[in-house]
This record gives sequence, structure tokens and C-alpha cells, in this order.
Amino acid sequence: MSYKFYTGVVCSLLVSIQALAQSKMMKSDSIFLAEKVVMEPFIAKGTSTYKMPVNPQGYELKLIGSDNLSVITKSGTIFTPLQNTTVNLLFKASKINDGSSIEIPYSVKVEGKYNDPGKNAKPFVIPSLREWHGDEGSFVLTAKTRIVLDPKYATALKKLANIFQNDLFDDYKIKPAILSGTPKAGDIFISLNGNKEELDIEGYSLSIKDYVSINAAQYKGAFWGTRTILQILESDPKHCFLPKGISRDYPKYEVRGFMLDVGRKYFKIDFLQDYVKLMSYYKISDFQLHLSDNGFVKQFNNDWDSTYSGFRLENERYPQLPTKGEYYTKKEFIDLQILAENYGVNIIPEIDVPAHSLAISKAFPQIASAKFGKDHLDIKNPETYTIVENIFKEYLEGENPVFRFKEVHIGTDEYDKKEAEPFRKFTDHFIKYVQSFGKDVRVWGALTHAQGNTPVTTKGVTMNAWYNGYADPVKMKELGYPLISTPDGFLYIVPAAGYYYDYLNLEYLYNKWEPVAIGDVVFKMGDPFVRGGMFAVWNDVAKNGITAQDVTDRVFPALQVLSEKMWSGTNEVVDFNAFSAKAKDINEGPGLNLRGKISGKDSLVLNYKMKGDDKEIKKLQNADYVLDGNRKVLSLKKNDSYVKLPYNEIGYNYTVSFKINPSQNNVANSVLFESNHSVVKLKQGNTSSIGFSHEGKDYDFGVSIPENKWTNVVFTGDNNSTTLYVSGELVKKLTREKIPTGYEKDSIWVMKTLFFPLDKIGGGKNSFIGKIKDLKVFNEILSSTQIEAIKEEE
Repeated sequence: MSYKFYTGVVCSLLVSIQALAQSKMMKSDSIFLAEKVVMEPFIAKGTSTYKMPVNPQGYELKLIGSDNLSVITKSGTIFTPLQNTTVNLLFKASKINDGSSIEIPYSVKVEGKYNDPGKNAKPFVIPSLREWHGDEGSFVLTAKTRIVLDPKYATALKKLANIFQNDLFDDYKIKPAILSGTPKAGDIFISLNGNKEELDIEGYSLSIKDYVSINAAQYKGAFWGTRTILQILESDPKHCFLPKGISRDYPKYEVRGFMLDVGRKYFKIDFLQDYVKLMSYYKISDFQLHLSDNGFVKQFNNDWDSTYSGFRLENERYPQLPTKGEYYTKKEFIDLQILAENYGVNIIPEIDVPAHSLAISKAFPQIASAKFGKDHLDIKNPETYTIVENIFKEYLEGENPVFRFKEVHIGTDEYDKKEAEPFRKFTDHFIKYVQSFGKDVRVWGALTHAQGNTPVTTKGVTMNAWYNGYADPVKMKELGYPLISTPDGFLYIVPAAGYYYDYLNLEYLYNKWEPVAIGDVVFKMGDPFVRGGMFAVWNDVAKNGITAQDVTDRVFPALQVLSEKMWSGTNEVVDFNAFSAKAKDINEGPGLNLRGKISGKDSLVLNYKMKGDDKEIKKLQNADYVLDGNRKVLSLKKNDSYVKLPYNEIGYNYTVSFKINPSQNNVANSVLFESNHSVVKLKQGNTSSIGFSHEGKDYDFGVSIPENKWTNVVFTGDNNSTTLYVSGELVKKLTREKIPTGYEKDSIWVMKTLFFPLDKIGGGKNSFIGKIKDLKVFNEILSSTQIEAIKEEE
């Protein structure tokens, strides 16, 4: 044993003693182990089993963790990687006579099958491929390409093949035939013949040669392989070339999650469906839906009855429970989960009790806490147990329950610590109750906050470790809870709240964070108690003008970075700037445009003169082209008039310019432009001012557009403001505004942003009447000088 090796092991042992409070080993034991334990620092290619060190007399060594289970499994099986790979192993040394133990981390270099990276560079995808060896040349996707399924697994892969086929058509207008059989050159072959121990649930091997081959052990791994192919095609300028080579790809962490608070902000079911597809494109495994919650009472004049709350699932036993007009039917929620299953994503439903429960206490006032506020349930009241049991039962019972996936989240967060023992009893009871339906349970970490003697079940329970003051991660591991790293100081987005992050610090996360870090606690690589990580959007400030599109503006860049960090860990080859530059070539996935992106040869992405010769404008209802002076213009003549455009909307940053000549006496709320998300109005309500509306909120600019006269109108919009120019002059910039809530000095920020609607000119029901011409849309914000110049154009 070399001195360097000896001192390294001693240091590792001493650090482990300090980090793990449950260790009772003496310092002398660690020194003894360092002297006696001999580990293999290098594994030659072709070696199939890791040679465990000899147990020193009186001690037992066990391999308990590996941060690359597709190279060295916990049973010690070795699968030779394509390139030299360092694997971080975690051993547990136990003293036989007293049961004391210590964890020993050790890094092992595993020789790869190849000693060079090959010809073709590793293609850039998010998350990055774990292993790659490049060949020479390219595979070309053509109209003759077929999706060929391994006949042995054709039935299991049919849904995957249909989705993949539709994705290729949506993006590239190629619709390969699907068949089972033997692949030929130019085909894409998919099989489930992979080694389960090597690839587990999500891993896959990818071979790009004369034909493409995806081989996995389970459906999800094969599906991830199709996402990789789609991303490579997206980054290729011609969208048809795949670099030849081979890859083994698999996640470093099992749980790679995103949580969306739908309790305090309602999102339509189609938005959630699109998010399933978005997360799937980036191999995010878990979509947690926080289905019940409420705003802060102080933001509603300290009045519980007027405080906003939401419960988002249909409930037949308690029909008064779901929020009127803002809930998902059972069928909608089941269909969402079926979609997620097909796309490789787990839906984790969460009903948060016994705090954050105003929606429940509004339906059942008799179980509200008189002591701690109506957002706390009275956990000493037996009726509370009965009602909460019945709520969960509705979604868990039967052969085909509403909650389809294995894990269910029961909340258990931020209850007043004065009731620690009743809270612990309540938590334990509902863990066991949900488990009685065959489910595993997730909870928010709260047991350091709620210290007590009442035991809380650990088996089959995973804890979101979100704030170390509420749940000390080291202590929770000692108790036996697997952890999902969800540190609030790094991974909480609370839009426009003025606390936590509005947008995450992506550079810091890319360079410094991965799931073993929970606050200021960093666990050893390969620790089996760290299941993975999750970031979250909390819509704490209800009704503050943040739209679903604003949420996506915050989520998407975080999703790209955290997808990488939770699948691959720390990337020491590609720095943050290079990653960010390349990430711009990868968007949301087939058929999605949640961010309202429109691209073109330059920043002018739409330029419709509206003389009758704009080829993309094909559908007109009660609208036609009329002569105005020496040219034709578009005229909308009735309240149900509209003109269908080929886009839905444009997101930040944009400039939209048009010239309008409204007829006299347009009615209130007459529509200029609309989409499924927003409306721009010639007259906002009864104000007669131009404005816009979305998600139940109305905004106006305090200025009217002249009647029977041509006027140039320009809107610009970014993620913080919406600005109006009339006849080249700045009229008003609507930006976030601090509004008093009525309670002492409390206030909230209210947003005034807009994704500009471009689905229709006019409304179909309440259209403006008048003439319009020269619609220009830019995917950038123009300067005031450029806007002045547009006014002069004809």
C-alpha cells in the first residue's frame, strides 16, 4: 500500500466520521481500517466482477453505492464502458462486535473498450450522452426510412413507435412506415433485448451505422432513445443527418423531477399535457402536481374567507371540495397519466395536508384549526381524519384508481411546531393509510421542525429535502428516509414574489450543484439514500398577473440545465457558456411552442401587407379586401368577422406593428387580435382605451385609437413589461407594479406582461369593425428610432 493511498483512505474515513452522526466508530478504528483495507484503483477492460477488498479481522465491508450503476453495479458486476470512466463507489465498514459503522468513498478508474473518442464528435443533446465513440460518416433520414420493431417486443413498443412516427412527421414531414422484422440500411430498429442489470429501467444503447438501432431493457429506456435521435436531428441544419457512432446512455440519478404548484394557480389540462411532452423531451422522470394549496391570508386583507385557495380534482363524495370552474375531472387526470406513461414520465400527485389546506377547510369549516388559522386542519379532531381519509380513498381505491402511478405525495409541510406530536401521529397515519392501497409515499421534510417521540414510518417513504432547518438531511438519512434533493435556496422559483428566485441562477447550478448537495450538506457520490433532485415552481402570490406563459419563460431554461445535472452530473468537458450557446438549438420538442417562438431569415418574421396577396392568409370570415386610396386593405365588417393567421402567438421579446382605421362606434371589448391565451382589444371594457386581457385580468393603456383615421400602432413585450406606441410616439409602458394588499404595510408585485396573440385578427364573436393593413412582427424589441421609421412606411 502506497503512502498516498494510505493517507487518502484515512482522510476519507475521518471526513465520513464527521459527516455521519450515526457512526460510532472510534478514530482508532478508522486508522486500523486504512492500514488493512486494500482497494483496487484500476479495473482493466473485460473484467466482469469488482474484486472486493478483504475484510479485516473483526470488520465487514460491503459495497452499498455506485454513482454509475451501468458500469459498476452494487452487486459488483462490471460492464465495460466505451471510454475510460471514473466511478465513485461507496463502501460501508461495520465493526462486528458492536455494529458501529462508517462509510468509505473510493474512486475507481475503469478502462474503456476504446482508447480514443473515435472519428465523429459526440453529438450535443440535453441531457448529454453518458458514453460515445464516433465512427466515420453519417446516417441519412429519408422518406424511405422505416421504423422496424423487434418482433419479440413489437406489441410492447407499438405505442412508442406511433409517437416517434408522429414526432418525425410534425418536425420534418417524414412519416416512416412501422413494421416488425429485420432492419435494412436506412431504417431505425428498436428492441427491448437489453441487459436489465446493465441498463435498468431508463438506460439504452444507441448504434448509428447503416441503420440506427435503439436497444433497451424496458420501454422507458427505448423511449429516451427516440428523444435523443429527435434532438440530434433538431441540431442538424438540414434535420436529416445523424453522425455514425455508438453510445451507452443512462441516468446518474433515478429521480429527475419538476414540481408545479397548480393549487395556487390553475393551469388548464392541455397545458399539463404539453408539459408532459416537454419534460419527456429532456428525459425528466417525475412531474409532481401540487394539487391543493392557498394564498397567504395577509395578501387578502387578513380575511380567510376571501383568501384564494384551490383544490384541483373532481371529487364525487365531496362535490363541494373542487374549486368551481378550476379543476380537472377524474377522466382528464387519468388521461393525463396515461399520456405520461406513454411518454416515460411519472405523475406524482400531491394533496397537501394538514397545513396549506384552506381549500379543504372551506369545504368543511368544522375541521379548520381555531388556533393556527384556517389553512391548518384541526389534527386533534377525529372528523379531520375521516374526511382526509375519504379524500384520498376517492383517488386510490379500486382496480383502476385515479392515481395510477406507484408513488403519491401527501404533503405534510409547515404545520405549526407547537403541535409536533399530533402532527407526527397524523403524518404516520396517512403514510400507512395511503400505503394500504399499495402505494409508496412521498412527504415534504418536516421532522426536524416537528421534533418529537412519536415514530413516523420510513419504509416505502421518500422525503423531499427542501430546507435543512425543517428536515436535517443527515438526520433524515439516519432515520432511514431516501431523499430527493429539493433545496429551496437553489431550486425554488416563485414568480414575481420578491423572494426566492424569479429565475434560477443557472450558471451556479451548472457549475456547482447536483443532487448530492442539499443546502450546505453534500453527500458522498453514489449514496443510495439520494434518489435524485427536483426543482419547483411555487405560485405563492395568487392572482398577481403571472400567466402560464410567464411560468414557462422561467421553467424552460432551468429545465435544460437541470436535465443535464440530474442525468449526467457535473460536465467537466463542456463549460456553461458553451452549453448555453448550443442549448439554443434545442427547443421544446415536437409539436410544442409554449414559448411562442417564431423564427425567420432575420428579425422580421411576419410581414403582411394585407392587399389580398399574402399567401399565408387563407381563411376570412365576414372580411374581405377593399380599395382604400390607391391600394387594397383588409376590412372586417361584422362582430363575427375574423382573419385566421398561421401562428398562435409570439412570446418575448417581440415588436408587433400594424396600421388600423376603426369604424365609428365600435362596442366595448371589441377584439383586434386573439389567441387561446390572450386578447388585444380596441376598447378595453367600458374605458374606450386600447388594452389586453388574459387569465381573467384586464389591462389598458389609457389612450383611445382615433376612429375613421389610419393610425400606426406598435406593441413591444418582454418578460417584465408591455409597451404601446401610437403614431411612433411612446404612450405607456406597463411594467410590474407594487400594489398594497390592505393588510398593514404588506404588498405584492403585479405583472403586466403579454404574449401577443396572432391566431386571429378580429374575434369571431366581438370583433372590431374597421380596416387594417401592414402587419409586421419582429422577434426582437425595436428601438424607438426604428419604431418611428415604421410609421413612415407605406
